[in-house]
Amino acid sequence: MATFLYRLGRLAFRRRHFVALIWVALLVLAGAGAASAPAAGSTSFSIPGTEAQKAFDLLEQRFPGASADGATGRVVFKAPEGEKMTDAANKATVEKTVKALGDGSEVVSVSDPFTTNAVSKDGTVAYASVQYKVPGMELKDSTRDALEATADEARADGLTVDVGGDALQAGAEAGAIGEVIGLAIAAVVLVITLGSLVAAGLPLLTAIIGVGIGVSTITALAKALDLGDTTSTLALMIGLAVGIDYALFIVSRYRSELAEGRDREEAAGRATGTAGSAVVFAGLTVVIALAGLAVVNVPMLTKMGLAAAGTVVIAVLIALTMIPAMLGYAGRKIRPAGEKRKKAAASEESARPNMGTRWASFVIRRPAAVLLLGVVGLGAIALPATQLELGLPDDGSQPTSTTQRRAYDTLSEGFGPGFNGPLMIVVDAKGSADPKAAATTVTDGIKELKDVVTVTPATFNKAGDTATITVIPDSKPSSTQTEDLVHAIRDKGADVKADTGAEVLVTGTTAMNIDFSQKLNDALIPYLGLVVGLAFLLLIVVFRSILVPLKAALGFLLSVLAALGAVVAVFQWGWLAGLIGVEETGPIMSMMPIFMVGVVFGLAMDYEVFLVTRMREAYVHGESPSQAVVTGFKHSARVVVAAAVIMMAVFGGFISSGESMIKMIGFGLAIAVFFDAFVVRMAIVPAVLALLGKKAWWLPKWLDRALPNVDVEGEGLRAMDDDKDVDPDEDRELVRV
Repeated sequence: MATFLYRLGRLAFRRRHFVALIWVALLVLAGAGAASAPAAGSTSFSIPGTEAQKAFDLLEQRFPGASADGATGRVVFKAPEGEKMTDAANKATVEKTVKALGDGSEVVSVSDPFTTNAVSKDGTVAYASVQYKVPGMELKDSTRDALEATADEARADGLTVDVGGDALQAGAEAGAIGEVIGLAIAAVVLVITLGSLVAAGLPLLTAIIGVGIGVSTITALAKALDLGDTTSTLALMIGLAVGIDYALFIVSRYRSELAEGRDREEAAGRATGTAGSAVVFAGLTVVIALAGLAVVNVPMLTKMGLAAAGTVVIAVLIALTMIPAMLGYAGRKIRPAGEKRKKAAASEESARPNMGTRWASFVIRRPAAVLLLGVVGLGAIALPATQLELGLPDDGSQPTSTTQRRAYDTLSEGFGPGFNGPLMIVVDAKGSADPKAAATTVTDGIKELKDVVTVTPATFNKAGDTATITVIPDSKPSSTQTEDLVHAIRDKGADVKADTGAEVLVTGTTAMNIDFSQKLNDALIPYLGLVVGLAFLLLIVVFRSILVPLKAALGFLLSVLAALGAVVAVFQWGWLAGLIGVEETGPIMSMMPIFMVGVVFGLAMDYEVFLVTRMREAYVHGESPSQAVVTGFKHSARVVVAAAVIMMAVFGGFISSGESMIKMIGFGLAIAVFFDAFVVRMAIVPAVLALLGKKAWWLPKWLDRALPNVDVEGEGLRAMDDDKDVDPDEDRELVRV
């Protein structure tokens, strides 16, 4: 591995014009594809294997033409203070609005609140439901504009009017200001770490090119592959973070090689061969973690994971090829590491150990205390995770400045909190002797349950073999009471099937969210086993040790549990929520635990590989276990800290997003990187290695013989003289390979 990448780095350095041209051409092609691609349509949300999805599919079969997946808009009216919606002037305004709402070509139906009993008991709130032919994201802009214009006209007549539902899709705002601040922090850290603007600019430039190719490709394929806004946002988030970090490690190693007296082409080759090997394996762990999301069997999550994994692959390839090429262009503008200190070497201070060396020496002297403090501290922060409640964001989690949130709150005031999360009961009476009697039995049974406000009469399809019943809960959609009600209805349905032969299914957005959360919970352990197991095997190959990969996996579990605890404390309990702009606390997004497991595991292994490979390299070359830890920190701690700060800055930039899901992901990943890099990798890892001594690097002889030798430490390169052993024809050999 190291020898191959060494030759690749030298080739890219020498043929820099060709390499740069290829990547720029790919960026242009991807950009052109994104610019000419058709607008992305609806991102279908399906959960195979769940009852809610089964019911939804049944509705599409038994109620053809009903636009079961069509968008819905709720135009909510509130009368001025002291007035009622039934007052003549207000009623006339509503009727005029209802008529205007039905004029659009994509409108299927509009309900009149005065004929459908959609007026609150106190008469102050009413709503009209608009059903469309197509899903929310496929609506024409003119249709959305007409909906908003109609609401504006009603407001002009004195009513408070807001629009809820999915007809006005709230796009995922990525928080552009936050991203710019994050990149600015990354740039400052790079300048401090690498010592020059040119060296600092290379990781930023290559990361932006990689992300540009990745996100543009996702945009170009969005329509064909049914990809949503969140997919590209995730790819942008992870692509920027790993792209900067991977380039940083290679540039930093390049400066170290220059400091040892090697010429620039040789230094680029050796940096690519050593740090590049670590980049390859670190990237592989991230790809495994992201691609492994496919085992959950939720199409949307699978697409997000694969798209982000593709962006990571691009980041790895750019780091291995474009960075050496850019180093060739930079020439003498990038100086050897420690050059300034060497020029001031007349003083004794120049011989002082750096911060990484001093910290490692401190940990080695007190490993048990450091280990205990780190584990207990992270364990305490993880405690809130025991109270984790899962759900999916709805209009109630939107910022209070949005019309969707105002409509949600007004409906809750007028009709009760459960009105925003109705349950749809589907009665499949094909196997029943008396379908109507079966539907009546279901209706009567649901009315007996607690936490039920309203149960509508059954509505049958034309064939008379399938009915729908709407149930309005007493609690808000994301509450545990509503979840208990869904399970209670399903239990009743089992009794009905035994008595009448009719099958009872619960669906609707609320039931879909509940089933989605349950499916993710059930998949978490198998996913964790798959991802950690594969990465464990990969790390055994890299480190040629059993205990080091085991320690890495256990450290990851500590950091991810602590991060989940912090997410629960902020987003569910509301601790310090105002500092990051969390307006509404509630259940944690269902995808968050399994998503954090995947992404954080991959990123955690990045730091493990970069830090511990230097220790392994020192140990292989004859240093004692304790001294190898100090050497690893001497060469890698500064860069790992810089990489962690950069990653935190990039993820933290997304906390400014107005989209609750993006905000939560940004915060969760930023805090997880902090815990993993600064507590687990920089404190717990050296403490454990110091306590284990030589046992840390133990590997059974039979396994050592069976494992492939990937030579991440660059042992093969040490057998080569700096210049004499370089074959002038090796570039042509590489091309032939």
